[in-house]
Amino acid sequence: MSEETRTTPPFAPTASLKAAMSAFEEHMAREGFSEHTIKAFLSDLNILGQFVGIGQAVGDIGTKDLNDYLDWLQHGRGVPCNAKSLARRLTTLKVFFGWLTKTGVLEMDPAAPVTHKPVSTPLPKILREDEIERALAITQALRHPGAQGRPDARPHLLMTLLLQTGIKKGECMNLTLNHLDFSDSDSPAVWIRYQDPRRRHKERKLRLLQEWPAVFQEYQEQHEIKDALFPCTARNLEYVLSDVAQAADLPDGISFEMLRWTSAVRDYKAKLPAERQRQKMGLSKASWREVKVKLARLAQPAL
Repeated sequence: MSEETRTTPPFAPTASLKAAMSAFEEHMAREGFSEHTIKAFLSDLNILGQFVGIGQAVGDIGTKDLNDYLDWLQHGRGVPCNAKSLARRLTTLKVFFGWLTKTGVLEMDPAAPVTHKPVSTPLPKILREDEIERALAITQALRHPGAQGRPDARPHLLMTLLLQTGIKKGECMNLTLNHLDFSDSDSPAVWIRYQDPRRRHKERKLRLLQEWPAVFQEYQEQHEIKDALFPCTARNLEYVLSDVAQAADLPDGISFEMLRWTSAVRDYKAKLPAERQRQKMGLSKASWREVKVKLARLAQPAL
């Protein structure tokens, strides 16, 4: 039985904010919150502790305290707090006190009445299908340049890998040859692995294009690859993507992030089940809630 559904609260409402934060950190880790989110939430709660007192009993923190805290952030703390930061700190309060209420520590959620005014952030840039075709035409030409130059399969290998899997830059740079699984010629795949035990929940097996192993063989022979799939810096690969974008006349360029979102939007349009897409992207359930809203907006036809 999960912590959220058990009948016995994990601690009493007389527990200090500091003690509750420690339990909340363990909860977030179990639920697969990203390291960035955990760090941000705990930082926000530490600031709350500066205002109400880190030793204050969580059961004694009321709605008025939280509203006064938000007013203090904007007008009394003496440190700039823009609209985006304020919205995130309010989200922290909603998630933290919502968890305390759901687990039975609190009978009433003091953050529930606090007005939530989310700040809209710009949507990430993605490639249109015609832009993808132009970019892949360039990378294919680089594989077979004829008398014009030395064949190079790396741009095509990289582009097709990122478009098919949507992996992050860091995940791409961590790939080694033993992460590749070509045992089934009809369904080649790549394993995304993590050394940090706290991030093992992000590990997953992702399918590759059927022709990808052939491109990989060209690339391996050209660059004498022995261990790391890309034995270079991330900056080097960013230059590769930038050169492709320039050759394809793409004014917004091409980046790892752009290809990740492009891949996700293509999966969304292809009606990949939401849970499978969340797992493919290596996202926690908390992160997925925001991402799926952006995907829905990005997938809308351009006016």
